[in-house]
Amino acid sequence: MLDIRLLRDDPESIKERLKTRGGDAYMLIDQVLEVDVKRRELETEKQMLQADRKRMSKEIGALRSRGEDTGKTETEVRGIGDRISEIGKEADAADKKQRDLLLQIPNVPHAECPVGADEDANPEIRVWGDKPTYDFELKDHVALGDEMKLFSFEDGAKISGSGFIVFHGDGAKLQRALIQFLLDLQTEQHGYSEVNPPLLISRDCMVGTGQLPKFEDDMYGLEDNAVFLAPTAEVPVTNLLRESIIPVADLPVKMTAHTACFRREAGSAGRESKGMIRMHQFDKVELVAATHPDDSMEFLEKLTGHAEKALQLLGLHYRVIELCTGDIGFSSAKTYDIEVWAPGHGAYLEVSSCSSFGDYQARRMNLRFKEEKKNRFCHTLNGSGTALPRLYVALLETYQQADGTMKVPEALIPYLRKEILGA
Repeated sequence: MLDIRLLRDDPESIKERLKTRGGDAYMLIDQVLEVDVKRRELETEKQMLQADRKRMSKEIGALRSRGEDTGKTETEVRGIGDRISEIGKEADAADKKQRDLLLQIPNVPHAECPVGADEDANPEIRVWGDKPTYDFELKDHVALGDEMKLFSFEDGAKISGSGFIVFHGDGAKLQRALIQFLLDLQTEQHGYSEVNPPLLISRDCMVGTGQLPKFEDDMYGLEDNAVFLAPTAEVPVTNLLRESIIPVADLPVKMTAHTACFRREAGSAGRESKGMIRMHQFDKVELVAATHPDDSMEFLEKLTGHAEKALQLLGLHYRVIELCTGDIGFSSAKTYDIEVWAPGHGAYLEVSSCSSFGDYQARRMNLRFKEEKKNRFCHTLNGSGTALPRLYVALLETYQQADGTMKVPEALIPYLRKEILGA
């Protein structure tokens, strides 16, 4: 969440930057400040009453030592105590209201974030490789997967409903090989520590990374939404650091994890959903980092490069775009999306979103580092390294052969122990 001191010191500037996101969340700032004034007035009144009670308690002692009546003074002291108790309840209510309001306000876009209304304003940063060319009629991943018997949407629907898939035979092996390849890349070449977290996430952890309260309708909740199925490994892995104070010498903390991810996609009606493009359950390898505030923007560039390396090793053409203020995620301050080319689909597909959140998530989960005997909030980052379904789509469609088989890219041969799928 945002630092309340920023809102006190320069509310109009924060409002203007939030307006570039679109929507009316900036209007909550005045409500936050109104509650903040009331909360601070209550605290001042409480301190004054505590001082009065302390002074009058001394007076009672003096009156007793002289044998004088203390009844009136004691009644006043009890009244002060009652008022202090009332103030405590009012202050607790004000604290809760202020926090609830702050949780509804998105992060302030970084100063370098391009200003724009929507995805049409996202600038292209770089392109890697060339679009492949073919001398035969291309098929999309749905037709290829069906012909090679790699997966079945019908089987997924039979078990769980639409938006689910069952991988079969070489299709399941390819999925497993990709996961292992991605984890090995990030742990062995880029120095991330692998973790294997639970998939059931508490409500507090979902709030900590910003999924709640904003996106509750997109999540799979259990036990009256006290716990949720993980929407992404970002949530459990980042929350491993919650309520922590990290020695500055230990920064950056770098972790990676493979998890299944679960999303209702409640707000995606009408968006592209053919085949594996948009699933309710999918696998992903996630990269998570906590850094010193001075290093977070530089590390965002590195993290994005770590995700790109997977596509380069697999020989897949892709582009990197930077999200404008109207398109970045709720908790993000600056984001790069990596989009891989899917020839059979005839379009770029997002396979990774790499973001710096500043101290926004760290404030929610109380993640700090100690430097010169002072505790400060870390900056957190994460990026998909990468999401499996669209990577799978791009591989099938890029490496399809005229005879309906798929050539296995060299980087995956050690994991699959074969050079052709579907033969």
